[in-house]
Amino acid sequence: MRIEPRNAPTRLLTLGVPVLSALVALALAAVPLAFAGADVAAAYGEMVNGVFGSVFAFSEMLTRATPLIFTGLAAALAFRARLWNIGAEGQLYLGAMAAVAIGAGAVDAPGIVLVPLIVVLGAAAGAAGMAVPTLLKTRFGADEVVTTLLLNFVILIFVQMMLEGALKDPMGLGWPQSAPILDQGMLPTLIERMRVHSGLVIALIAAGVAQFMLARSVWGFRLRAVGENAAAARHAGIRVNRTLFSVAVVSGGLAGLAGVSEVAGLKGYLTADLSPGFGYTGIVVAMLAGLSPAGVVIAALFIASVFVGADSMSRAIGVSSYLADLVVSMSLLCVLIGGFFARFKLVRSGRVAA
Repeated sequence: MRIEPRNAPTRLLTLGVPVLSALVALALAAVPLAFAGADVAAAYGEMVNGVFGSVFAFSEMLTRATPLIFTGLAAALAFRARLWNIGAEGQLYLGAMAAVAIGAGAVDAPGIVLVPLIVVLGAAAGAAGMAVPTLLKTRFGADEVVTTLLLNFVILIFVQMMLEGALKDPMGLGWPQSAPILDQGMLPTLIERMRVHSGLVIALIAAGVAQFMLARSVWGFRLRAVGENAAAARHAGIRVNRTLFSVAVVSGGLAGLAGVSEVAGLKGYLTADLSPGFGYTGIVVAMLAGLSPAGVVIAALFIASVFVGADSMSRAIGVSSYLADLVVSMSLLCVLIGGFFARFKLVRSGRVAA
């Protein structure tokens, strides 16, 4: 028995792997549900009802999906260029910190000026967080997996220091949180009395632009060429290091926008526990989407539905909401296994075994 690459995976196979992976993950999650003594059908029914049972539930799912779209796009674009950005969590916090630093009173301006300024500077802060590891990679050969991952912890410690120092809210009664963003600096809500905000619109626009640029622009061609074979791209005249740096800036900027959307669209202030792991979950979103920007939106909606639905299920039937983490982790495992068999086949005795 041996492993051979497939000549060209069909579009049906490429698109079917993520869908099948999600379904298999949900099926596997039914096993611990059953062992916990829960009615599997009722549990999944509560999950669906917790997402689609009301306008409020659906809006909460969209709210949860917004930062996942940003971090999923950040991972997808970087990974397409074989630039392994594991630092979206830290870049998210950099974007959030820049947002509160500007929006909490440093700039007194009307909303039409302050909101775009917060968005741009938040993206720039996230971009800077990815630019440094990329420079270390291109200049000194440092492994960006290690540098971006470790930088997450450095950034979080720095955020904690700032929350106890320059950014600390003097009216916060000693709690480690930043001063709130001015009302005119907050992103407008999309539905009255709901938490879903216009950060979702920005995320969808970013996904559309990323999809177009990746498929139709010279920059996208260079990105894909570097990702497929950096040596061949360099031989063809593409400046690999410059392309990697441009991808790093875009990737970090998108992760920074996730932080902006959370503080300027949702909470209004920064705390050290702002993110429950959006940066890391964005990697799962990107892999489940097959590194497609359009697919990132669908994958983010699925992952957000799992989290929000699991919370509802936990309240309704008393099953741990950690089931959502199980589904997400198994989705990643299934999509990696499925992706392998989409690219390769098992051959035994001259016949295709799988």
